Amino acid sequence: MNVLLKSATIIDSKSDFHNQTVDILIENGVISQISKRIKNSNKVKEIDLNNLHVSQGWFDSSVSFGEPGFEERETIENGLKTAAISGFTSVALNPNTNPVIDCNADVTFIKSKAEKHAVNLYPIGALTKESKGVDLAELFDMKNAGAVAFGDYQKPIENPNLLKIALQYASNFDGLVLSFPQENKISGNGVMNEEITSTSLGLKGMPNMAEELQIARDLFLLEYTEGKLHIPTISTAISVELIREAKKKKLNVTCCVAIHNLIFTDEDLTSFNTNFKVLPPLRTQKDKNALIEGLKDGTIDMVTSDHNPIDIEHKKIEFDFAKFGTLGLESAYGALNTIFSTKKTIDILTKGKDRFGVDIRPISIGSKADLSLFNPNGNHTFELKNIKSTSKNSIFLNKTIKGHVYGIIANNKMILN
Repeated sequence: MNVLLKSATIIDSKSDFHNQTVDILIENGVISQISKRIKNSNKVKEIDLNNLHVSQGWFDSSVSFGEPGFEERETIENGLKTAAISGFTSVALNPNTNPVIDCNADVTFIKSKAEKHAVNLYPIGALTKESKGVDLAELFDMKNAGAVAFGDYQKPIENPNLLKIALQYASNFDGLVLSFPQENKISGNGVMNEEITSTSLGLKGMPNMAEELQIARDLFLLEYTEGKLHIPTISTAISVELIREAKKKKLNVTCCVAIHNLIFTDEDLTSFNTNFKVLPPLRTQKDKNALIEGLKDGTIDMVTSDHNPIDIEHKKIEFDFAKFGTLGLESAYGALNTIFSTKKTIDILTKGKDRFGVDIRPISIGSKADLSLFNPNGNHTFELKNIKSTSKNSIFLNKTIKGHVYGIIANNKMILN
């Protein structure tokens, strides 16, 4: 693929061309020239878009597509296309499929479905067989097949000894263990955050403590085993503080936060809109502020859209019975761009790659093109027509977001919105 990007502003702190507006010539998928003005001698395809900005390709550490087993929610093919037009060149795929991704063959199947696509797909293998939390899955075999991490999506490891063994075993091959932060015996049958709002709405609550106790336990196990741990989607102020202290002790721990937990609070559930039923639940303004601060000071390592398509039969029902989950890829950039500067937004969206074994490619001459294309300006309402996923359960529907994503250039391919 040969293409010439005209008047593109580069946002990449690792590039010599950071903050410069230049032309970028890409030949056979490699950046061959960056200059103030490049003459199109070979008459390659020119891309001249309004207020074009370019950054390193964005990465999402937690997406769900459904295939195999839940193709009515989303297929891998359409999921990757959605990721591409949302600006993401790499995504880590959760194992919440049917069957669960818990062996070498499953990982190989997932990778084969994503071959030759512009977006790089990195499978996360289940930590336990069938994600039942009883026996460890075939971690080393999955690692050899291409799994980048191991975790049971939105299912906590209730047996602390099992997590201890997992951390010790995975250390032998530098494996990354994910542990969902929830103590089920405390969260019970809760459907939202336990606070004043849950009481006023008459909905069962999930207290902050259910998350914080599990994180405290996992950090003790991590210190004992000297393993490698990632805690996905934290949501409370005390969780941020616990991880901050763990990092001061030099424990090998990272964490992420779902973008919607940075935007909304439990007070947004007053309409009983099931798109707002997410796990972990939306918390209070105090928690939201602590999460944003944790992201700014580096305690929280990365964000995720936590993209989770749910079919209408499991979402458009009574709040108590609806499944947890929201779409997130299509709105991720625009949502973050409403609360952070352009530079910070891009910095956030490109973090976490090294933790999940994703190549980091600064924008420089001779590098393979792995680029996200966007316009940081302009507010607009996120509407149904903006959703490219098969399912339509977006928490951001009819909300104002900022900026526009044009698409990506990666793996010698270009996909534009």
